[in-house]
Amino acid sequence: MENCRRSGLRPGKGNVDDGVAATPTAVSASCQYRCIECNQEAKELYRDYNRGVLKITICKSCQKPVDKYIEYDPVIILINAILCKAQAYRHILFNTKINIHGKLCMFCLLCEAYLRWWQLQDSNENTAPDDLIRYAKEWDFYRMFAIASLEQTAFFIGIFTFLWAEQPMTAKKRPNYVLLLKALLLSSYGKLLLIPAVIWEHDYTPLCLKLIKVFVLTSNFQAIRVTLNINRKLSLLAILSGFLLESTMVYFFQRMEWDIGSDCAIYKSQDF
Repeated sequence: MENCRRSGLRPGKGNVDDGVAATPTAVSASCQYRCIECNQEAKELYRDYNRGVLKITICKSCQKPVDKYIEYDPVIILINAILCKAQAYRHILFNTKINIHGKLCMFCLLCEAYLRWWQLQDSNENTAPDDLIRYAKEWDFYRMFAIASLEQTAFFIGIFTFLWAEQPMTAKKRPNYVLLLKALLLSSYGKLLLIPAVIWEHDYTPLCLKLIKVFVLTSNFQAIRVTLNINRKLSLLAILSGFLLESTMVYFFQRMEWDIGSDCAIYKSQDF
């Protein structure tokens, strides 16, 4: 059971009763464990008997192990998450303690900003002095980062707005939007693939970038479905709502001449 530690299982020895140590019991709805098979709440994931004898808790609802992934290697868990398996998502979101949401979001935004900045520099040719070029390129990167941040914010706002409007239909109790935000940030890890796609540039790079976008949207779709325990139709509509608002933001930037294509036209028309 060393994998319990490695996979990020919430620490704690729990209460000892007759030589049996259980996983810590959840004290509130926001920190309860979940069965990865049926999504029912569980008080513990395993019991630790004397001399390292462990027994995984069986779910009272589906009669299956509450979380079989506590015995799995993190690499196996990651592969299952890449395959968008609901069980792996429930294990990561409900039964582990991961606090890298902010750092992962920042790094993904940097990757996306770098991609846009690279596309801008790749299509831009000018003969300005070196210092001026260096300053302009640095400003371009900051601007691309701001645009990527605003577009992602618009995507999330579209999702939350749709789910808020459909709240009476999706859940009997108030959804945990904080957990949903963390799930969306974690499920956007596919954006990290943008950097390898740019570094190893080839004729299929545009296709790879589109496939990465589809993969990120698919991961977001699964994160919404698992976190709120709603059907696929509502999850898909939520993703489409976010994508629509994000596309509207992109169109707005193009109209304001802040986007990559318009920047290229502006640079080419300048005479330094």
